[in-house]
Amino acid sequence: MQMPQGNPLLLSYTLQELLARDTVQVELIPEKKGLFLKHVEYEVSSQRFKSSVYRRYNDFVVFHEMLLHKFPYRMVPALPPKRVLGADREFIEGRRRALKRFINLVARHPPFSEDTILKLFLSFSGSDVQNKLKEAAQCVGDEFMNCKLATRAKDFLPSDIQTQFAVSRELIRNIYNSFYKLRDRAERIASRAIDNAADLLIFGKELSALGSDTTPLPSWAALHLSTWGSLKQALKGLSVEFALLADKAAQQGKQEENDVVEKLNLFLDLLQSYKDLCERHEKGVLHKHQRALHKDGLMKRQVVSNREPESVEQLESRILEQENMIQTMELRNYFSLYCLHQETQLIHAYLPLTSHILGAFVNSQIQGHKEMGKVWDDLKPKLSCLFAGPHNALTPPRSPQDGVCPH
Repeated sequence: MQMPQGNPLLLSYTLQELLARDTVQVELIPEKKGLFLKHVEYEVSSQRFKSSVYRRYNDFVVFHEMLLHKFPYRMVPALPPKRVLGADREFIEGRRRALKRFINLVARHPPFSEDTILKLFLSFSGSDVQNKLKEAAQCVGDEFMNCKLATRAKDFLPSDIQTQFAVSRELIRNIYNSFYKLRDRAERIASRAIDNAADLLIFGKELSALGSDTTPLPSWAALHLSTWGSLKQALKGLSVEFALLADKAAQQGKQEENDVVEKLNLFLDLLQSYKDLCERHEKGVLHKHQRALHKDGLMKRQVVSNREPESVEQLESRILEQENMIQTMELRNYFSLYCLHQETQLIHAYLPLTSHILGAFVNSQIQGHKEMGKVWDDLKPKLSCLFAGPHNALTPPRSPQDGVCPH
């Protein structure tokens, strides 16, 4: 990982540098095999490796497992859930988006991006990628066993590391809660735009159906036949404009899904991986260390109370073995805190993504309203024939009190 001279604990990454590491596309390639089972394959394309490979969901699962095996003290984003029975198109598309977020976060994470298993996953085109990943991960051990600084991590940690850890965890928990609510609102806004598109389309179709009606008029309405004919002709033509309005509204909704909701989901995935890492630290290495210390204390008390020489020698040997284990666990505990401190800095490096999200949201709103406003403006003159004034002059009403507002 990129580190300033003198203190390997500190990182100096900008968001632009992280995003520039790689951009990975994940596209669906549906393929039907057998009579009843439909399997989904993904084309995974890496800009950095200039590669394009085909992966199944289970390949992602093995890759995820190997990442956790090699980097137990780093933020490994969670995978989306496995296929449920009768998964529909919406579920499959949602999972594709989640897999894309996962692989991009991994490909931009400094330690992961330099590891062989990432290169294997993104560029190996053989038929047995899962075994290749397992071989590459399991034969070398985890990051603690391969990092030169692992046994000296304690020397670089600040004396109040536990306090800093607690404060950082609380801050990121609050940020996660706020971004979760923002994502929920952004989804609703995008969904409303898409619903608006459907309503506009139906509205235009109903106007067109009204204008295309061929039911004969009653005899008493014959005097107004020419007026009704003009109105029908105008109504029939309006479906084109309303279809265009629907298209603009749908485009805005889709753009907000891709540029706003997906960026919020990406950041939430990252924040969730940090929360998961904190739990692994507490329930994993820290808990094991405390259990080992407790077991060591029990053994020492047993030595004092046991007077048989042979049993004492055996216990002392076990105590020595236990103390070596405790020392290793203590080193792992400090290394875990060392990694946590670096991962916290990565979270802060991603925080400027907020401005990207807000910029995308504002631009989408401006562009969407601008384009729809132009269509509304073009539509307005075509409404003049819908308003019959005195002496059959076709003019729009001057105010809402006239009965219909042209706006």
